[in-house]
Amino acid sequence: MISREFDLGKERALRVGVVGAGVMGTNHGRVLAGLPGIVLVGIVDPLPDHRDRASQLIGCPTFATLDELCEAGVDAVTIAAPTHLHHDVAIACINRGIHVLVEKPVASTVQEGREIVAAAKRAGVTLMVGHVERFNPAVAAIKHAIEGEDILSIGITRVGPFPPRMSNVGVVIDLAVHDIDLIRWFTESEIIDVQPQLSSAIAEREDIALLQFRTASGVLAHINTNWLTPFKARNVTIATRGKYVQGDLLTRQVTECFGFQPDGSYSMRHLPVGHDEPLRAELIAFVESVRTGGPAAVTGEEGVASLEIAIKCLESRAVPAAATFRKAPRRAAG
Repeated sequence: MISREFDLGKERALRVGVVGAGVMGTNHGRVLAGLPGIVLVGIVDPLPDHRDRASQLIGCPTFATLDELCEAGVDAVTIAAPTHLHHDVAIACINRGIHVLVEKPVASTVQEGREIVAAAKRAGVTLMVGHVERFNPAVAAIKHAIEGEDILSIGITRVGPFPPRMSNVGVVIDLAVHDIDLIRWFTESEIIDVQPQLSSAIAEREDIALLQFRTASGVLAHINTNWLTPFKARNVTIATRGKYVQGDLLTRQVTECFGFQPDGSYSMRHLPVGHDEPLRAELIAFVESVRTGGPAAVTGEEGVASLEIAIKCLESRAVPAAATFRKAPRRAAG
């Protein structure tokens, strides 16, 4: 399939659509509607309630089907539909020569993800995966702080209450895949060893995950994630040979410890952190890639690689996700 030729120079507005009018899709529409040089063509969703909400919040056209959106004329789309729809929607858009940003995870399976990547290459269109945490200013500050450092270990905590909207995936696909991507991005190395411990306390699928990894470069990393904590926490700690960096991804505070002395003393400083909205930064990066033809900030291959590690965590678990543990009843006296 040969891609359509668009005049995507700075002088012409880019026509963009959104697929999915849930919480994330509505946020996509809100941000896109406010970006200069962008025409938000509309949002697709089969549910009338979702379309009505998007129309009220954003004031943009809505469509019941993808075909209707495409017929209205779009250069690019962002896909924020449920994960099981990512493959078919992405392929349908790519085959029309439309540039695509697909929310994480890129697809339901690694094979589907690879098919999306291959289709985009054949069509010559931009494919970007929405790992929005990379665009968190605190994450950017951490990445800058460890540049050129010999990383030894990474610890990430991503916990919170059970999300009512969640139904068909557990914490590994919903939450931990963010941090699998960050580990690969921080270390610039592939994960070669996976040691997961998973359990289910209140949900049908795993709602507790303790994941350990080793990268090809020798970095040890772990992720602690669950849906059992009554408040959200998002923390990253990275130890290198020369410094220790810790960041709170919610408050966006990043601290660096360095200058370690034999007596146990060290220096500490707070690092400057920007104030950009991560989703806005992500969508700007996508638009820039579409306009220039340059590489996507998060490539399809990167999205597939992180999904593959997440699925390995689910397949390699030592304890079945549905397992529950209870103390044996006490014996009656006598």
